[in-house]
Amino acid sequence: MPTGRCHCGAVSYEMPAEVVHCALCHCTDCRRHAGAPMVAWAMAPTDQVKITGQTKAYASSETGRRHFCEACGTSLFYTNDAVFPGLIDVQTATLDDPDQLKPQAQIQVAERIGWMASAHELPAFERYPGPPE
Repeated sequence: MPTGRCHCGAVSYEMPAEVVHCALCHCTDCRRHAGAPMVAWAMAPTDQVKITGQTKAYASSETGRRHFCEACGTSLFYTNDAVFPGLIDVQTATLDDPDQLKPQAQIQVAERIGWMASAHELPAFERYPGPPE
C-alpha cells in the first residue's frame, strides 16, 4: 500500500495502489492552492484511505474541500461530496514514493499555463546549478 505524509510528518496516510484515476491537474484552483504549475492527484474510495493526524479543511468552492496539515500547511487531499461522493483525491507528490502511482492523463489543460506545454524542453540539472554568473 502506498504511504505518504505532509512536510513535517504530523499527518500521514496509507492508500490503495488500485485507484479510480491518477492525473495531473492544470486547473487554476489546484495551481493557486498548491502554488505549483500543476498538481498530481490519485482518487480512491474514502474508506480505503487511512489518515493519521489532524488536517484542516478549506472550502475552495461551494462543495469542494481542500485538506492540508494544520502544522506545516502541506496540501494533501481534496473532497467534493457533490461531484465525487465517497471518494478522496490524494496529492501524489506527498507519497513517500511518488513513482508508485504514475499519472495516466493530464486534465483541465484548457487552464494550463502556456509554458507548461513545453516545460520538458527546458535545460535540466541533477541538482540546483548554483547562482547565476
